[in-house]
Amino acid sequence: MSEPDIQPDTGLRAVPAAYGDVSTSHSTSFVWATDGHGQVHRPVPSWGEFTGQAYDEYAGNGWLDAVHPDDRARVARDWQACVRAGHSIELAYRLRRHDGQYRQIRAHGAAMIADGQVCEWFGVCVDITASLQGAVALRQSEERFRFLDRLGQATRTLTDATEVMQATARLLGEYLGATRCAYADVEADGNTFTIRSDWSAPGVPSSVGVYSLDLFGPHAAAGLRRGEQVVVCDVDDLGEDGGARMFKSIGIRAVMCTGLVKDGRLAAMMAVHQATPRAWTAREAALVQDVVDRCWAHIERVRDNAMLREQDRRKDEFLATLAHELRNPLAPIKYAVSMMRLAPEPASNQRAQAVIDRQVSQMSRLIDDLLDLSRINLGLINLQREPVRLRTLVERAVETVRPAIQSARHELSVRCPDDKLLLNADPARIIQVIGNLLNNAAKYTPDGGRIEVCAEERDGVARIVVRDNGIGIPLDQQAKLFQMFSQLDHGAARGKGGLGVGLALVQRIVQMHGGRVHVRSDGQDEGTTVAVELPLPEQAAPSERADVVLDGESVPSGRRVLVVEDNRDGLETLLALLDMLGYEVAGAADGREAIERAREFQPHVVLLDLGLPVMDGLQVARALRQDDALSDVYIAALTGWGAESDRRRTAEAGFDAHLTKPVELASLEEVLARSAARAQP
Repeated sequence: MSEPDIQPDTGLRAVPAAYGDVSTSHSTSFVWATDGHGQVHRPVPSWGEFTGQAYDEYAGNGWLDAVHPDDRARVARDWQACVRAGHSIELAYRLRRHDGQYRQIRAHGAAMIADGQVCEWFGVCVDITASLQGAVALRQSEERFRFLDRLGQATRTLTDATEVMQATARLLGEYLGATRCAYADVEADGNTFTIRSDWSAPGVPSSVGVYSLDLFGPHAAAGLRRGEQVVVCDVDDLGEDGGARMFKSIGIRAVMCTGLVKDGRLAAMMAVHQATPRAWTAREAALVQDVVDRCWAHIERVRDNAMLREQDRRKDEFLATLAHELRNPLAPIKYAVSMMRLAPEPASNQRAQAVIDRQVSQMSRLIDDLLDLSRINLGLINLQREPVRLRTLVERAVETVRPAIQSARHELSVRCPDDKLLLNADPARIIQVIGNLLNNAAKYTPDGGRIEVCAEERDGVARIVVRDNGIGIPLDQQAKLFQMFSQLDHGAARGKGGLGVGLALVQRIVQMHGGRVHVRSDGQDEGTTVAVELPLPEQAAPSERADVVLDGESVPSGRRVLVVEDNRDGLETLLALLDMLGYEVAGAADGREAIERAREFQPHVVLLDLGLPVMDGLQVARALRQDDALSDVYIAALTGWGAESDRRRTAEAGFDAHLTKPVELASLEEVLARSAARAQP
């Protein structure tokens, strides 16, 4: 080839216009020329610049040495055929550039005719690599988007996370022509992953199961945890101890694994397996990464929607159960009232009174549990910690549930530590925990069963164990034990009611104390064991606080009590009760009336509701404190509002005590005794 020296009016046939404007300085094209026999007979500088060949290297047919070996014979054959035929030529081949890279070339040429003979050939070579790559990239991009669209169409209507995984793995595996494709969730420990669903080519076994991330080898596992792709073209490169042995044992010779890191934690992975070594491309790696991101986002949406549906179902179930649980104690209360009307003799009245007292206490516990759980979840409860003997807490908890245990004729065994074992805990809350566990044991153990309570120090913690031989917990339901409002399905014949807040409340209180709760049951009819572990403090003297016990003779005569309550029945019954206890009483039904009656009656104690018409209880309390004649009166809130924030509000308004409805008689008498004690010189 040589560069043509084209002069006008040479008698040569016209050169095609396509070659007339070719610039040899253009980096992607250059001209060439040969003699009439297709041999390069003079230097072609642009050819040398592109290929890096010297003239003596490309002279004659030497230029063929720069053509790719796989294309060389074809190009030589086609070129000689054109030379012999004397017609224009168009060739496509790979040509080595001066940097050693082979470029895609399209060569065009035509014969120069003089006196009826071909005297010279000349033409142009165009580097079309970039345009070919662009076309390939466009085609691949279109294929990629068609695939992603097909994937989106296939998974858009799916509402189950496992089905999303199955569809994604199948479509991706088929698209890549893989042996197997699997989607895995990574557990919270960051080391265990679970393949819940995979796709395999025909005849290839499934890989569903639980695995350790260490199977990839330490280097690859660390990369996955950082969110890096692991691309292995031949597992032999991993080494036998680096994962090769494991992969080859399941028939895998190449693997590409893409991890998804969320909030700094490896959350999911997509693995593509090949039964033979495979050179994965960057395009394939990018596609898998995109699929993982899309799949995870869709699975999160599906799981969130499923969670919302489950929460909605549990809410409906809870409301229905709440109505049922509140009606249960209301029914015997109504029956007891009817008994008292029909049979006024003392024996019948005492029986009816006992029924009413038990059922009201049950309703109170039910409501208290609900409120406590809500307050804990909202962070509105502060523990009132103090050094306290574990033995004392167990004994008090046992006493609270002893009636339920005795009514079911259960055999109760209690083993407590000596008085030296102390906790730094909120006594009321730990008693509540143990009481809830004992109440569950009594409720879910058939009559005449066996219940054991054991408290001890073990391995540096206080351990409280409640064990029963009751109906147990089905294995498939143990995962939801601590979910709020969860009801275990023991069957209609074994249903015992309840709102499903007991264990949730237990767990949250124990966690607030820095402890843990463990539940074990071998299944239905195998009994249940619940263990509570609480940290032990440095030894300190236990609180010697004594419960205030009111001696009837200690109540000063002539003590005046004003009751402010907008519920007429509540007002009249409390006035009657206080009258029976020997107090002088007066009542008011709204805030303004309360202030007027207080100025007339000059009470020693005001039992004050908060939610009052005209003026609320807080406003009434502030008004009393500003009245010189009433500023020292003992004011106790008597209200259905019992959160810590409510107690702070009443204290700030000048209340001396805070009682939550329905109040136990002993608690009411304790407050009255405190008011009397404060009044004594």
